[in-house]
Amino acid sequence: MIGVFDSGHGGLTVLGALLQRFSGQTFVYLGDHGNAPYGNRPADEVIDLTRRSCETLFGLGCRLVVLACNTATCVAARPLQREWLPVSPYAGTHNVLGIAAPTVEAATQTPWGVTTPQYPQKYNSDVIAVFGTTRTITSGVYPEEIRKRCPRITVVQQACPDLAGAIEAGRPEAELDRIVAKAVAALDAQTGGEPPHRAILGCTHYPLVEHLFRRHLPRFTRLLSQPDVVADSLEDYLARHPRYAGSTNSAPHLRLLTTGDSEEVSRIAHIFMPDAPAFERGVVV
Repeated sequence: MIGVFDSGHGGLTVLGALLQRFSGQTFVYLGDHGNAPYGNRPADEVIDLTRRSCETLFGLGCRLVVLACNTATCVAARPLQREWLPVSPYAGTHNVLGIAAPTVEAATQTPWGVTTPQYPQKYNSDVIAVFGTTRTITSGVYPEEIRKRCPRITVVQQACPDLAGAIEAGRPEAELDRIVAKAVAALDAQTGGEPPHRAILGCTHYPLVEHLFRRHLPRFTRLLSQPDVVADSLEDYLARHPRYAGSTNSAPHLRLLTTGDSEEVSRIAHIFMPDAPAFERGVVV
């Protein structure tokens, strides 16, 4: 059984990709809608809420939790992995994976474990754009981790503070298109018009408007959309660590939990996953 955590709905795009890739696996999704959004919270609160949510999923039987949330990953993943898990009751038997590592691996074509420049990537001078929420952008995780592996790459970040909320509110496509166009124009202003070779869509809401980013970015810009990237990475991880894959003797199952209003959350969830079952009310320990 694998847990998937997000502060809200965006992680459903990742969950959808995981369900397609791992049809025999059981997943439990927890959305902390009752405390969302995380973007305006101090770092210590994000870390605490993410830890508590991981504990809830561990308590339900998940031995592995995927943080399908860029804010939670960029702010909390490292402290949880390095400081909390090793001294917790779950040390050695449970793990937490973030969404940033596979995204950086895809962007740099370098394994996460390689943290110093290697040939030929140390000579890579591409431009990589990162679009994300304000909290993700201000964390600086993507530029930091990309430059460790590819020091000559230019990383340009652009916050899209209104986009995730507009997607969740079901705004008309014309309005979403204007927001994306404005973000791409702001990026162009930063680079002096030099187009990016790759663009990270650093929010799990953004796959729903990937076609709009495709419309406004140059045709040669490769879009890195996180659901597929995370599915690829998890497939590799489970092949190397099969103990986290869970039992294959029982039928696959999907359970959706929320700390918010289950009826309202279920209604909005269909924007992200049209065939999503109803959410149950869950409590973060």
